[in-house]
Amino acid sequence: MGTELVDVLKEHTLIPLTHSDIEITDQNQVRTVLLDFTPKLVINTAAYHDVGECEKNDLRAFQINAKGVKNIAIACKEVDSALLHISTDYIFDGRAKMPYVEIDLPNPLNVYGISKLMGEYYLKSILNAHFIVRTSGLYGMHKCRVKKGGSFIDQMLLQAKERNEIQVVKDQILTPTYTLDLANQIRELIKTQNYGTYHVTNAGQCSWYEFAKAIFEISRINVNLKGVSSTEFPSTVKRPPYSVLENRALYNLGIDIMNDWKSALTACLKAKKII
Repeated sequence: MGTELVDVLKEHTLIPLTHSDIEITDQNQVRTVLLDFTPKLVINTAAYHDVGECEKNDLRAFQINAKGVKNIAIACKEVDSALLHISTDYIFDGRAKMPYVEIDLPNPLNVYGISKLMGEYYLKSILNAHFIVRTSGLYGMHKCRVKKGGSFIDQMLLQAKERNEIQVVKDQILTPTYTLDLANQIRELIKTQNYGTYHVTNAGQCSWYEFAKAIFEISRINVNLKGVSSTEFPSTVKRPPYSVLENRALYNLGIDIMNDWKSALTACLKAKKII
């Protein structure tokens, strides 16, 4: 996501910092770095987002996803900078029957969701000039630096080469989101300076099984794909069965440019030269 934003926001003067440049859990370091650069806008894409690992290392999850956001918000307030923070669909419990809008009540089910929601609350309480961007199921051209195995697309394409049968859950519904579309939407959003909370995903919804099926169909790859219940993959992590987000705030501003999820998937597969 960070790499995508650097590409999309080229018209701005950018200072792209990695983990080797700044440790967001260190309040003094965050303050020193922001005082050195005095940016007009900070975009925080840093997160501890391995959901399973968050359950095992809850303190680390809260240090990064909550206290880290707090540290950045405090420093942004001192240097008079706005902050755009990336959050998640996992702040909701998945009991809804229709897409969540920005004003719906959060109720996270796991450590990751709780820590991300706490980060939102810290930001709201400290800094008025903020964007909170909740999104879902990210994938794109660039691999995450710390995520093993690449995106869901990368994992499916690899499994198609290595397995006779691929099993994917069919009872978890979301909207997979192409990072290039998300980055372009963020570019439009920051122009408005209309601060607040925004849902930003591609349009429509699907299960992980339907997403996998579309990957293989668009790529013209024949596989033995089987949709299964989440119970087939025992886990100590509770996940929302339905976490579709509606981009209502973007729509109300008249700037919702997010493609439908299948068109976005096709565009990504073309960019990857899969099709």
